[in-house]
Amino acid sequence: MPIQHFAAPPHVKAPPLSFATRVGDLLFVSGIPGFDANGALPDGFEAQFANVVINIKRVLDEAGATLRDLAKVNVLLTRASDVAAMNALYAGAFGPPPYPARTTSVVHSLPDPKMLIEIEAVASLSR
Repeated sequence: MPIQHFAAPPHVKAPPLSFATRVGDLLFVSGIPGFDANGALPDGFEAQFANVVINIKRVLDEAGATLRDLAKVNVLLTRASDVAAMNALYAGAFGPPPYPARTTSVVHSLPDPKMLIEIEAVASLSR
């Protein structure tokens, strides 16, 4: 089965990568940061989280999927103090249960020093 790649939307200044790659019935979504539609990174964790979810939905939509198709999510945070807020926002964005499997990691930094969160995911397109 051929591999299908999904490029970054035109407004996003992206590094050399595909935003998502489909292999068979699996869609691998690259780490998505919280940039807005103008390519700006807002201040504040909640605003960045909201943009991450919007951006993931756009990638999934292009592939014919939704958040309910996510099987695995990896969340990268730069501040451990954001874990509780992330859990609350995540429950609202990715719920109701059952939720996808998830790993949350706190990392020293992300590619842009103002980035507070990045989420990568794997979705099943078998339905």
